[in-house]
Amino acid sequence: MRLVRYTYPSYRSNFTPVAGRFSPWSGLESEIDRLFSSALGEFAQGAAPASRFPVDLYEDKANTYVRAEIPGVSRDDIAIEVVNGYLTIAASRKTPATEGQPEQSFALNRSLRLNDEVQTDKIAAAYENGVLTVTLPKREEVAPKKITVAVK
Repeated sequence: MRLVRYTYPSYRSNFTPVAGRFSPWSGLESEIDRLFSSALGEFAQGAAPASRFPVDLYEDKANTYVRAEIPGVSRDDIAIEVVNGYLTIAASRKTPATEGQPEQSFALNRSLRLNDEVQTDKIAAAYENGVLTVTLPKREEVAPKKITVAVK
C-alpha cells in the first residue's frame, strides 16, 4: 500500500465566469490531472518501473509466498538474500546490442520486511517461465504435546 499525500487544489482557474456566471466545471480537467499525478506519482513519471517490480504476497497455514513476475531474466541473474529481517530480490537483465543501439542493462530490486514467524533457514525459491516464487515457511508454534502412558 502506498500513502498518497493530499495537496490542496489550485484555485487559479477553477471558477471562470461563463456568460456572467461562474461555472463549477471550469477547473475539472486540471483537478483530475492533479489527482492522477498525486495518486500515480512515480509511476506516471516512469522512474519507478525501471528499478522496482511488483510482487504478490499470499499465505496458507504453513507458508507465506512471494511471487514476482520478472520475464527475460535468467536464473543466474537473480539474487535472493535475507539480511536483518528483510528479504531482498535483485535481478539484472542485459539486452544485446542491435543495429545502431548499444547494449542496455537493467537492474531490478525489491525488499520486503519479514515478520518474526518466518523460518529464515528454510526459505526456498523456484523460477519458472519468468515467475519467481519464494516460499517462506512459518515457524511451528510451541504446542503442548499429549503423551500417552502405558500402564502395565
